[in-house]
Amino acid sequence: MTEVLIKKFISKDINNAADLRSAYGKLGGIVGICANILLFLIKLTSGFLSGSIAIIADSVNNLSDAGSSVVALLGFKMAEMPPDDDHPYGHGRMEYLSGLFISVFILLVGFELLKSSISKIFSPQSTTFTYLTFATLVFSILLKLWLSSFNKKLGRKIDSPSLTASAIDSRNDAIVTLSVLISALFNHFTSINIDSYIGLAVAVFIFISGIGIMKDTINPLLGQAPDKELLSSIASDVLSTPGIMGIHDFIIHDYGPGRKFASLHAEMDSAIPPMESHDTIDNIEYKIKKDYNIELVIHYDPIVLNDPLLTHIKDIISRGLSEVNSNVTIHDLRMIKGPTHTNWVFDLVVPTDAKDSTDDMLKLAKDIIKKESPEYNAIITVDCDYTNSFAPYK
Repeated sequence: MTEVLIKKFISKDINNAADLRSAYGKLGGIVGICANILLFLIKLTSGFLSGSIAIIADSVNNLSDAGSSVVALLGFKMAEMPPDDDHPYGHGRMEYLSGLFISVFILLVGFELLKSSISKIFSPQSTTFTYLTFATLVFSILLKLWLSSFNKKLGRKIDSPSLTASAIDSRNDAIVTLSVLISALFNHFTSINIDSYIGLAVAVFIFISGIGIMKDTINPLLGQAPDKELLSSIASDVLSTPGIMGIHDFIIHDYGPGRKFASLHAEMDSAIPPMESHDTIDNIEYKIKKDYNIELVIHYDPIVLNDPLLTHIKDIISRGLSEVNSNVTIHDLRMIKGPTHTNWVFDLVVPTDAKDSTDDMLKLAKDIIKKESPEYNAIITVDCDYTNSFAPYK
């Protein structure tokens, strides 16, 4: 059924990745709205005919699920808006916000179920079981399981946190309805009411899943660390380019699914003509855009290779620091010679998980320089390596 809907409503003529993503997102939202409104009408009718307050209450929950689908649909619609003066990097993070909103819906459902379950433990209520109730609950479970699978498949196709959240929400609804059915059947055949205890267990499960979804959507908004495999892959591609000696200050910014920007510093031999180095950098940026759909900006760092003194100073600093912490590195070393003293200017890169304090490493580097010659001064800029110095571009 999922593939049938995709073939019918997703045009094969869509070549743009952003448009394709939007089409999948809108399909998920529209199907979610239709399915939940259908369940709302069926359960409401069944509830009135059978006199079951539980089914009527569950129908209202399906109406709120339709509202969640509307939020997801609006999220995709707003995410496809082009950049403007106030949002120069686009509106892609709206998809994260819609996923966050859905997680709040899930937590509210979990809270209400927890509250009602605790209330029923102290004030047990008898449950009504009819064939109409049975048929309604079974249909609801099957439709919700299909809707969960549908959203999950769409979410995987476009790596969508919003659709993934909708899939988990539908799965939770199926579990809640299944628990109602199990307790109704158990009560019908044994006259033992376990409805409140099953509801309590399901409420805890929903809370845990809701918090997980909230974390997954909040982290990108806060600026979580980029995927290590992605960093390593891009770094390997850049370093494999002839002329690139090393890279550092590698940063990736996430402005929503499919909207990533990156920057790094590339070290190149200063003897290579600048226009040739510039052409190499342009080619790398184009390749990364083509292969990863990431806008990469490369800062050119010229490296002097034929200066024995510069090479010597770099070696003694690197060797001295590595004896204390092998993950501490330096880059952009240059010499500024004056009439009375010489300044050695460089960046000191300290991993965020280093056991040694930054101040200690800074003092050690300055002592190494001063020990080499009293006329030497160290001017050091400290960088925090949030990528933990991945081996491919260390």
